[in-house]
Order: sequence, then C-alpha cells, then structure tokens
Amino acid sequence: MPEAAQYILSLDQGTTSSRAIVFGRDGRPVSSGQQEFPQIYPTPGHVEHDPEAIWSSQLATARRALENGKLSARQIVALGITNQRETTILWDKKTGTPVANAIVWQSRITAPVCERLKKEALEETIRQKTGLVLDAYFSATKIAHLLDSITGLRARAERGEILFGTVDAFLMWRLSGGNLHVTDVSNASRTLLFNIHTLDWDDELLRIFNVPRAMLPEVKSCSEIYGHTTKDLLGESIPIAGCAGDQQAATFGQGCFGPGEAKNTYGTGCFMLLNTGSTPAVSKHGLLTTIGWKIGDTTTYCLEGAVFIAGAAVQWLRDGLGLIAKSPEVEQLAASVKSNDGVYFVPAFVGLGAPYWDPNARGAIVGLTRGSTKAHFARAALEAMAYQTRDVLDAMQADAGVALSSLRVDGGATANNLMMQFQSDLLDVRVLRPVVQETTALGAAYLAGLAVDYWTDFRDLTRNWVLDREFAPQMSIAERDDLYSGWKKAVKCAQHWVD
Repeated sequence: MPEAAQYILSLDQGTTSSRAIVFGRDGRPVSSGQQEFPQIYPTPGHVEHDPEAIWSSQLATARRALENGKLSARQIVALGITNQRETTILWDKKTGTPVANAIVWQSRITAPVCERLKKEALEETIRQKTGLVLDAYFSATKIAHLLDSITGLRARAERGEILFGTVDAFLMWRLSGGNLHVTDVSNASRTLLFNIHTLDWDDELLRIFNVPRAMLPEVKSCSEIYGHTTKDLLGESIPIAGCAGDQQAATFGQGCFGPGEAKNTYGTGCFMLLNTGSTPAVSKHGLLTTIGWKIGDTTTYCLEGAVFIAGAAVQWLRDGLGLIAKSPEVEQLAASVKSNDGVYFVPAFVGLGAPYWDPNARGAIVGLTRGSTKAHFARAALEAMAYQTRDVLDAMQADAGVALSSLRVDGGATANNLMMQFQSDLLDVRVLRPVVQETTALGAAYLAGLAVDYWTDFRDLTRNWVLDREFAPQMSIAERDDLYSGWKKAVKCAQHWVD
C-alpha cells in the first residue's frame, strides 16, 4: 500500500474478544486482528473479566491489524474506541493497576441490592433521570459492590486514589499513559449515575448508590480529540478521537442517523436500537431510553431493547455441551431438521432483559420428546435470538407508535442465513444485511474520522452503506403466530425460577 494512504484504526473491545480493524474512506475494512480472552464465572450468575487480559488482548490486536495490513502508525490519522458497556473496572490512580477483576455487564451479583432499592421506592426517580430500569445490568451497583467488599477501598475512593471507568475509560487511560480519565456520553448514560437530560453526573444518584464523585471520569462528546496514544504502544502518537458504547456505535455505523431508523446487533447479547432524535422517548413497555451519541452540541437519543444472551447460547452449545466444534457449524446442524418440533430454548442464563427484566429467570429447554435431537437444540438456540428480537420489536413499535418496514442487522450471527430468514419471517419485516457487518467497529471509526475531518459529514457515511443481502418474509401468519405463542409459553416456564 502507498505510504501516503491514510486510515482510521478502530478498537472494538467486546465481551468475549478484542478486535482492531483498520478502515479506509469507503468504510471497508483494510486489515484486522482479533483475540479471545478468558471468561471468569466465580459463582452462578456472576461474570468477571481480568482487566489486564482486556488491555493486553486489545493492544495485541491493534498491533496485529497494522502488521496484517503492512501499515505504519504514521498512516493512522485517528483512533476510535467502542466497547462492551456497563462492565465496571476500578484501578489505582497512581499505578494504573486494577484493584479487582472487572464485573461484567452480564453479572447478576448485585441483583439483591437492586431489589432493596426498589423496596425503598427509588426506581421511578432513577428512571426519570437515567432512562434506565433499576437492574444489576448497569454499573452503579457494581461500583458500590467493589467499594464495600474490598477492605479500605471506599475510603481510598473518597480520597480520589481509586478511579472508576467502563472499558472505554480504562482503555483510554492505558493508551494515553494515564493522561486521560474520560468517557463519552453514551457510555456514561449506562451507569445509572448520569442524568441524560442535564448531561452530567447526578448528585442525587451518587447519593442513592453511594458512589464518590471523585472516582468518576470526565464526560465528553462521542466525536472529538480526547488526547493521544503514547508513542511506544504503536510506534507513533495517534489522536484518540471517537468513542461510543458498542450498541450506539453499531447504530451509528449502520447509518441510522434519522428518527425512526433502527438496527439490531447479534453478538454475545442482542441489542435493538431505534433513533428517536433530539428528544428522549419514555418507554411504557420495558425498553430503555439511552443516549445514542453526541456530536458537537447535538445529542441524539435512542430507545433500546437489551437481550442478555444471544450468540452466547451458541457458545454454550459449543463449549458447555460439546454439540458443535465451531460456532458456524450450528447453521448446518440446525438446518438438518425442518422445524423445532416444539422444542424451545430460553437462554436466560443471567436472567431476562427487555422487555421482561426478570433477574430471577434462568435458562430452560422445554418441549422435549424422545425424538428430540441435538439438531433441535441447535435450531432452538438460533430461533431464540429471533424470538427475543420479536419481543423487543413489539415493545419498540408500541412505544414509538410506528411500524418498521425494515430492520438493519449486524454482528457475527448475521452470517447465518437460516437464522436471518427466520428472523424476517417472525418479524414480518425485511431484514437488511450490509456488506460491512462489523458496524460496531465502523461506527467508532466514523466518530473518530469526523473529529479529524477524515469524513466531512453524514452524507459521506451514508454513501458507504452497501446492501449485501435482503431477507424478505415468507412465513404464513398462522405459522408465525403459532411459533411465537409457543415461545411465550416457554418464557413463562423460565421466569421467576430463583427465589
């Protein structure tokens, strides 16, 4: 490649792996690197990560992406970051060393705390300020749990010696050599501590969750130069210029810039976001009101439906049951049977997210007969992603008062044509899969590129969106209703399992 060519480097730090992708002006990947890292399960329903594994894997993939593309750091005009949201990391301000494992967004360890706060009638106050439900999913109770479970840590945090960050903030701290303690509005809006109307940390919420303000990062927009990487990491100092939580970044990468446009990401979890414009929409059907992004002085809000377990169910078939050797094999196995034969899999391993919000639900496989096979398990796991998406879309359309005619999709599971067709059938809408499916990383790249004028405006980005394949509904109304009715019965079996 010519030395004069310039690119954007995007760091995509996910729940099960870290990725780095280099993008050109056409929004197409030039090179990439990816590395999985260990998941830690101390107790049932509790999930942790080693922050050092997050950092080392992310740095390694950034270097690999440059190496694979035969690129030098001088050709990277800006770096963007996108990340698993809500995951909570605390570290020593002086040394930069994490004080404990990260508590992952999936973890239910603080569910009892949330139940106590609900009994104190605080849920509505929290909802009005944050747009979120009171759930262990979010960061606030995770921070308090760490402060209260490690001797002396709360006192140190109150003295400003301990810092909190979601994964983006931790990465920026490390990338900048400790010069940056910042986050963006989209990640801040997922903590239960940030007022999405005033765009600032909220003193009342800090009191409710007993979190010292001194440990919180400065909140910035999603597209500006926050600082620079240290030269020793990648060979040159690179501007860090874009940041957004993974689902907001994917929405941006899909080009959902106008109100009423929606996308669904199929990853470890499954997340649908609907752009509602400059006004936060209040959900009456179990969805979240969240900040999509802020560019300049303009803040864009979204409605979000969060499904905790989607692709992770396929990983469980692979790693937990050994039914497949590699995740892509699930499509062929599922296609070997013509239907689910009444078998439903509710993957509520860590409770149920939107629209149920039941932390006490647990996974269930129902409808088994002597004729059920591993192929029915595989098909039920794929169909579960589509059923959970239907739950969210029904709630979203009720809240927004609009019927979507199409849904843009991204994430690893969208490569599964069988599942995408079933999704279109079940929703009765066109499902649109773009050529570039790594739209989470692309969204972070777009935000960084806009900050340094690599791209001029939204029109530049819209021109880059290219359709790979459209899936159109083919299923009869009767079959669709019958299948979805079975799913709703299965969900009832999984709900309120834990006392």
